[in-house]
Amino acid sequence: MSGPARPGAREVVALVSDAFTELPHEDAEPAPDGPLGWPGYDDSRARAAERTGESESVVCGTASVEGTRAVLIAFEFGFLGGSLGERTGDRLEAAYAYAREHRLPVVPLVATGGSRMQEGMLALTQLQRVARQSALTREAGLPQIAVVRDPTTGGGWATLGAGADVVLALPGAQVGFAGSRVRPPDADPAAYTAEAQVAAGSADAVVAPERLRETLGRWLRLLTGPSDEPAPVPRALGATDPPASGWDAVRRARSPRRPRAARYLDAYFSHRVAIAGDRCGGTDPDGILCGFGEHEGRTVAYAAQTGAATRPAGYRTATRLIRLADRLGIPVLTLVDTPGAANDAEAERQGAGAAIAELFGVLATARTPVTTLVIGEGGSGGALALAAPGRTWATPDSYFSVIAPESAASILKRPPEEVEATANQLRIRPQDLAELGVIRTDGP
Repeated sequence: MSGPARPGAREVVALVSDAFTELPHEDAEPAPDGPLGWPGYDDSRARAAERTGESESVVCGTASVEGTRAVLIAFEFGFLGGSLGERTGDRLEAAYAYAREHRLPVVPLVATGGSRMQEGMLALTQLQRVARQSALTREAGLPQIAVVRDPTTGGGWATLGAGADVVLALPGAQVGFAGSRVRPPDADPAAYTAEAQVAAGSADAVVAPERLRETLGRWLRLLTGPSDEPAPVPRALGATDPPASGWDAVRRARSPRRPRAARYLDAYFSHRVAIAGDRCGGTDPDGILCGFGEHEGRTVAYAAQTGAATRPAGYRTATRLIRLADRLGIPVLTLVDTPGAANDAEAERQGAGAAIAELFGVLATARTPVTTLVIGEGGSGGALALAAPGRTWATPDSYFSVIAPESAASILKRPPEEVEATANQLRIRPQDLAELGVIRTDGP
């Protein structure tokens, strides 16, 4: 989606939606050559209008995306590089206000080089207007799903793009805060791509143009389906009888044959979509799966540990998910399965303690109902951080422990042959946890 074949604003709108109706706008009469009196600015705008058929760099309106009505904000890159000026800010502000008034999600279809230099600082301050409108829309409990096209750089990326709840990107799109002409000469161009932003946790997925309408429609349906009811507890997929001893519980939970998160999610949801990354430069695809899915006709958000040690980026991604679900009124399902938080030096440098603390706080204060099922290893605080207080269940092939039995024996200076006895002493079996009041038994 680059070079001469780059589609215009209305082409992109037609690609993803039906029944587009442009919002009315009243453009104020600009001063000659703009607020700075920039020589030739009026002529540049006139040529841009003639070339594109548009009077500004954004086209705003309402449309149906696979059955869900939304406000669409489509950038016209052919109009002065899709840059933001004062009139652009006026249209963006009006579009967000309309979305809040009519309780509609917002879909920015972004292709911009940033702020319009011919309008100087007045153009740059439009980013503050956009940021405020986005924040007000977020506070109103309305989702924002951005599609970043080629190119999406500068303040447009740092507000309408990266500031959205979910960020979808077109393949090969140039995406980054720094545009191609202002980067260091030795900068790696691969770092400024849609694919690189997904790898860095700043965007959620790269979506091919032919799949964009379907994908966007699915996201909109899921994020506009609030519910006050808790997510039902998933059915246990593994063992059905309780473990005989603490060590038996550990062996079961560590068995490679035990069902893992992906199997539980596939059985629970008719379909699901994933979010990726913590928006801080990190991802943890091997440690945690996060997203939204449909269960018996209702939207449920999920954060599911995979059985590996969870890294700081994984905890931050889960925090991001729960905050979004809480704001949109969507119930949450968490699946606990980890030997513990990653404890290597790099995890410490990445702020493991702070990431876990933030997740504890988000779960403790969530207004939306959260349901937790322990499906495997429940290793100390790294597992408890994802468990809902008072709404946690456990499968027969799981355990939950203050510390791994091996570590407990080591701390107590016990020989290796006493690890199994230590596991029994810790009372980590599901039935022990139920007796202790840690988990509930009215579940799977």
